[in-house]
Amino acid sequence: MKTATVETPSLAGSRHSFVSDLAELVKARLTLLVLVTTAVGFYLGAEPPINYKALFQTVLGTAAAAAGAAALNQWWERRADALMRRTKTRPIPAGRMTPLQALVLGAALSVFGVVYLAIVCNALSAVLTAITIAIYIFAYTPLKRTSTANTAVGAIPGAIPPMIGWAAARGDIGPGAWSLFVIVFLWQMPHFFAIAWMCREDYSRAGFRMISSDDFSGERSASQSVFFCILLLVLAGLPAFVGIASYVYQPIELLLGGLFVAVAMRFLRLRTPSAARLLFFASIAYLPLLLAALVLTKL
Repeated sequence: MKTATVETPSLAGSRHSFVSDLAELVKARLTLLVLVTTAVGFYLGAEPPINYKALFQTVLGTAAAAAGAAALNQWWERRADALMRRTKTRPIPAGRMTPLQALVLGAALSVFGVVYLAIVCNALSAVLTAITIAIYIFAYTPLKRTSTANTAVGAIPGAIPPMIGWAAARGDIGPGAWSLFVIVFLWQMPHFFAIAWMCREDYSRAGFRMISSDDFSGERSASQSVFFCILLLVLAGLPAFVGIASYVYQPIELLLGGLFVAVAMRFLRLRTPSAARLLFFASIAYLPLLLAALVLTKL
């Protein structure tokens, strides 16, 4: 009995470690955001009554593809991750998972996600998913070492998931889908600028080229954040104009967007790590609140 008591916690700890490593490899929090935007895209694009089985299938396929892309990204950047404080404890650079394991898992999940969507949803959603993976792995990932344009390029695959959901529900990508793409694309810019400036030393150590790399004062990162927040404030109203949300959505969008701009302007005024951190947290709050407003005001 004593031996069994000692071994059980060890086994539990091992399982927990594997699950944690797997969650970190597939960037579980980022993947969850992808699933939320995909589900919202499906819901807004679907004609009533909502087919919840199709919604689940769309989210499942997108989840697999997003997880696979995240694993492939970490496989590609494993050496750079080992140089950064914020990423050196990830499963591959820490030695808890081999590069081959991550490569096989990432490729398998990516292929499964695309094929699954093609079979159970439609070809358009599968093609969009494949494009998302391709841009994320073969454009954004290598571009991080060569050009500061990587942030804008990386925002493209980040903004496609709501279009995948829309395409799975409706079979096309009309103005409503593009309005969602614009919102998520623009939202990512201040979100990433805040992170990049706070972690600029880490990114430089890994050889990543970000607009924050030599932006010691924070003026460039903050001014760009303000610009994109203002642009988002203006263009986030598009869903009401293209007929997927009622005009009740507009005042909610203006309030949320105005607060987001105010936080970005505070970052520009103070240019301190705490101001950048507040912008980061404001971005995390902004998107789900805006998406909730869209869902609640759907026409």
